[in-house]
Amino acid sequence: MNLSRRGFIKLTGTSLAASSVGALGFGYTGEALAAAVRPYKLAAATETRNTCTYCSVACGILIYSMGDRAKNARSNIIHIEGDPDHPVNRGTLCPKGAGLLDVVHAPTRLRAPRYRAPGSNAFKEVSWDFALDRIARLMKDDRDKNFIAKNAAGTTVNRWTSTGMLAASASSTETSYATWKVVRALGMVVFDNQARV
Repeated sequence: MNLSRRGFIKLTGTSLAASSVGALGFGYTGEALAAAVRPYKLAAATETRNTCTYCSVACGILIYSMGDRAKNARSNIIHIEGDPDHPVNRGTLCPKGAGLLDVVHAPTRLRAPRYRAPGSNAFKEVSWDFALDRIARLMKDDRDKNFIAKNAAGTTVNRWTSTGMLAASASSTETSYATWKVVRALGMVVFDNQARV
């Protein structure tokens, strides 16, 4: 074999590098790396599409939850990210949207309605039935007291000006339409959307 001086140096350098890699324990890195690979944490999770609730942009989000999905069992939300298929945000989220998982698991998050009785200085937790019945009763009483059927000229106006409605801006078109119809059917004139707030 005819080996030049330059070829000899290349050959010995390559041999030295290969033996050093083996001597330092890097010879089996491929097998060790393959054995240490963890399964993808979202592979067994349930994916749910939703809308971010923070503002009127209505970005799409993907919520990943773990649980056996048995009846009366609560799944645990483990990850929230932007929906890449959503036409509004195309997978991106603002800092508030990116922090939704912290909001979901916050210990200070309210999970039930609270009520403060007249003259009391403390809120107490109440059921949804109590809260919704109380809201409906107060609205009915206020509407009966302040409803204007005719104006001073005798023209029928059917107005209820003492109560207003602030609608959610992240609602679907259908929900917004139904909200508008209910509010106007009650005679409410003061009606606005969270997008302007």
